[in-house]
Amino acid sequence: MLNALEVFTTVAVGLMVGVEFAVAFVVNPILDALPDDSAVLGRAHGGRMLGALMPFWYMGSLALTAVWAVAAWQRPGTGLVVIAEGLLILSVIMSLLLLVPINNRGKTWTPENRPEDWKEQQNRWDRYHYVRVAVIVAAFALLVAALA
Repeated sequence: MLNALEVFTTVAVGLMVGVEFAVAFVVNPILDALPDDSAVLGRAHGGRMLGALMPFWYMGSLALTAVWAVAAWQRPGTGLVVIAEGLLILSVIMSLLLLVPINNRGKTWTPENRPEDWKEQQNRWDRYHYVRVAVIVAAFALLVAALA
């Protein structure tokens, strides 16, 4: 049963990392290459869509990792799981304090109502997101190492 939990948790976190990595290094660069009206509409739609999904994914990953840490307490590799949990907590705190406020504004923007500094706000979101991606990649790597 513990093995199934470990694998399921690692896959769930790995998929989350893949989505966030793709947003940072594939989707947003594609949207940014489009004309401004299309870029703002695409980012707004992405903000609404992923903004509805990702909180559940992050919280689910936190819960699964916590259950793994408790279930495997005093087994080899549990320290790595606990550190991964700390990194996932950090990613949630970063999200709530830095990324969500920008996303909540951006997901309502249209070409008609976007603020003058919309590109600067999106660039700030991107910079915070790169850091968050690095944090969750590190958490994922620790979970994979804990399996070994």
